[in-house]
Amino acid sequence: MASLEIEVVSSESEPKTTQQQNSTKQIPIIDVFSASAYGDFDKLRKFVEEDGASLTKPDGNSYYALQWAALNNFSDIAQYIIEHGGNVNATDNHQQTALHWAAVRGSIAVADVLLQNGARVESADLNGYRAVHIAAQYGQTSFLNHIVAKYRAEYDAPDNCGRSPLHWAAYKGFSDTIKLLLFRDAFQGRPDIEGCTPLHWAALRGNVEACVILVHAGTKKELAVKDKAGNTPLKLASDKGHQQIARLLSKADRSNSKRLVDRIRSGKMGEVGYAPILFCIVIVLIILFINSVLATPSLPKVTAIVGLWGWIGVSLGIASLTMFYRCSRKDPGYIKKSRSLDGYEDTEDLLLNIDLNNSSVWTGNWDQLCPTCKIIRPIRSKHCPICKHCVEQFDHHCPWISNCVGKRNKRDFFVFICMGTLTSFIGAVIAIQRIWTAIPAFSAGRTWIHLVIDHHPGIVAFLVLDAAVLISATTLTIIQAFQIARNITTNEVSNAIRYGYLRGPEGQFRNPYNHGCRKNCTDFLIRGYTEDEIAWPPLQSVAS
Repeated sequence: MASLEIEVVSSESEPKTTQQQNSTKQIPIIDVFSASAYGDFDKLRKFVEEDGASLTKPDGNSYYALQWAALNNFSDIAQYIIEHGGNVNATDNHQQTALHWAAVRGSIAVADVLLQNGARVESADLNGYRAVHIAAQYGQTSFLNHIVAKYRAEYDAPDNCGRSPLHWAAYKGFSDTIKLLLFRDAFQGRPDIEGCTPLHWAALRGNVEACVILVHAGTKKELAVKDKAGNTPLKLASDKGHQQIARLLSKADRSNSKRLVDRIRSGKMGEVGYAPILFCIVIVLIILFINSVLATPSLPKVTAIVGLWGWIGVSLGIASLTMFYRCSRKDPGYIKKSRSLDGYEDTEDLLLNIDLNNSSVWTGNWDQLCPTCKIIRPIRSKHCPICKHCVEQFDHHCPWISNCVGKRNKRDFFVFICMGTLTSFIGAVIAIQRIWTAIPAFSAGRTWIHLVIDHHPGIVAFLVLDAAVLISATTLTIIQAFQIARNITTNEVSNAIRYGYLRGPEGQFRNPYNHGCRKNCTDFLIRGYTEDEIAWPPLQSVAS
């Protein structure tokens, strides 16, 4: 497979950093090109209006003054150049226009000036790269979104090698750009001249996050596509030694398989999940508890106290089954499309007006774009690849209830695991008490454990199952209680490093939704969820 090559702006005289733009006094401004490149408006006007310099001719490298102004987002200079004869569609030796150069640095203000003065948004250079390709190559997601939403640039156009902007974003590993393109229905299965899809290039370069996004948003067809050399994305990842990606693709392939053994190995049982197994375990425990612990004739007669606690345990077990059913069937907080559109008719209108109307949902975080559901989700939400929905205040997907745990069912889930813990504990205590009171009746000469196993196998089976449930439920209850007290989700704890809103000014962990243990717990228990309210002002306000 040939390597991808990018031919965009390249010049020794190109400004290297934005700091240089603020130090023009130390840089010799000798012509209209350097004045345009470094934003010296006064000298540019002097060269043009007093010295008669032309703005229609290129420099020795065939670059125009308008291209230099576009590169560094000097919109006022770009407007001046256009008003004084500059051609917005003039091309250099690579057939690149000023709009191509604006795409390199994501110069949105200049792009507006160029396009409103007649620049062709679909102009292509020698490689067939349009502005959308350049923006994808440099990860300029905001620029790409702007020219697509406002000027209807073709976001899925192929270059001379058949590669779309999605190919380039996957190759370079720009996850935000990938999300935007998939959100806009970019064709994920498009093969280039070598038969490679975007997933091939992401796997080849070892871009893990890009592969995760493409796999979750795609179908099993993209996993099985072979390039002209006969390589699937999985084979490319394996050959290049990208083991994490290889495991991801292998697991995704198994989860899409119709064979039950493959779905079990992948840990994905579909909508059914492991809920039937847990349901059967609870039923078996209740039956064993009644028959082998309370009603067995070989043990001493049940006292009033033991009987009371025993039926309390049975009642809690039945109540746990009710909560189990409720957690499994209840909507965890699926985000409806009409809600995320925030009053707009379609996603085109929504993305066009995000910055203009200050949408209550959009916070400027590209992670909010769901390329699968095609919605903009609240900041603490996440798409569940198993349920295939975006869930508000996503906590985790629990295979044992075959449902996600989110904003609308988290309190029910917490009550369920608390009841499970209490029920298991009561059952274990009563079972041990019943065996302990029967010790004098056992024959001497054998160990107590052997006698219990021989004479009461039902109690042993109950204690083994009950211990497994007790340990699991107790652990989960403690974890959930701790997170509820801090107003943070399991997903946020596990992926804190990925979420910018959970980092402080120096990169340390910082939970902006923690209002204190008392308020967090009160809100959760009364309303069933906590509001996504910032506990203190944003960092910018604090700094100012």
